[in-house]
Amino acid sequence: MKSLTNKVVALTGASSGIGRALALQLAERGCQLALADVNAEGLKETAASLPASTRVTTHIVDVSNKDQVYQWAEDVVNAHGGVDVIINNAGVASQGLIEDLNYDDFNWVFDIVFYGVLYGTKAFLPYLRQRPEGHIVNISSVNGFFPFPSNGPYNCAKHAVKALNQTLIQELRGSNIHITSVHPGGIKTNIVRNSRVVQPLDPKLSKEQAAARFDKIAGTTAEKAASIIIGGIQKNKQRLLVGKDAYVLDILTRTFPQGFSNLVGRVMLRG
Repeated sequence: MKSLTNKVVALTGASSGIGRALALQLAERGCQLALADVNAEGLKETAASLPASTRVTTHIVDVSNKDQVYQWAEDVVNAHGGVDVIINNAGVASQGLIEDLNYDDFNWVFDIVFYGVLYGTKAFLPYLRQRPEGHIVNISSVNGFFPFPSNGPYNCAKHAVKALNQTLIQELRGSNIHITSVHPGGIKTNIVRNSRVVQPLDPKLSKEQAAARFDKIAGTTAEKAASIIIGGIQKNKQRLLVGKDAYVLDILTRTFPQGFSNLVGRVMLRG
C-alpha cells in the first residue's frame, strides 16, 4: 500500500501511546480515521490534536466485546463509505507469577489482547475484501516470541496473536489483503501503569516506580514506533520488528532458543 492518501484507517487503542501517535501520523499522510477506545476522554484528546482537515470519527468500543467490535466495523463503513486498513492495537497486561495469577487475570488479558484482535480482524475482513487493496495490522510484541517472567498472560496472548497473523498470511496469500505482524520491543507507553499487578517482580518498587524504570529501559518512543509501523504498511511487510531491542531479542532467541530464556529468567527472578 504505497499511498495512504484518502485511505480509511480503523484504529483501536487510539486514546494514548502508539495508538495516538499512529493517529497523528496517519492524519498527516492524508488518511481518514475511525478511532476506537474505551477511554472517552483520551479519545477526545487524540481527535482534538489532529489537523483540522482530517476526516475523523470516534467510537467508544470495548474490543473484548464481539458485538461492539462488529457494530463498530459497520459504523465505520457507514460513516466513511468503506475501510482500507484495520490496526488492532489495544492491549493490557497482568503482572505476577503464573502460580499467583487467577484465571480472571488471564481472561482479562486474553479478551483484549487476543480476542480483541481476532474480533477486529474478522469483523473488518469482509469490508477489506471490497477494496482494491486491504491491510490488517495486528500488534503482537517481542513477548510474542520471547517470554519474560511475571508476565505470563501477556506472553501467551501475544504468542497467540503472532500465530493468528502467521495463519492469516498463509490463508490470504494471493488475495487483495496484506497482513503485518508487528513486534515492538520496549516502547515508552502507559501499559505498565495501566496493568494489573497481582505480585510485582520486585516488591520494593511501587507500580509508578516500576513504570518509571520501564520508561528508562524502553528504547523507542511511541512516535518512532508509529513511524516504523506506517512504513511497514507502505512496504507490505509481513513481519515487523520495532526497536533495536526487538532485533537483539530476535537474534538471541533464534541463536539460543531455550538457553537465552533460561538466562533471562534466572537474572530477573533474582531481582
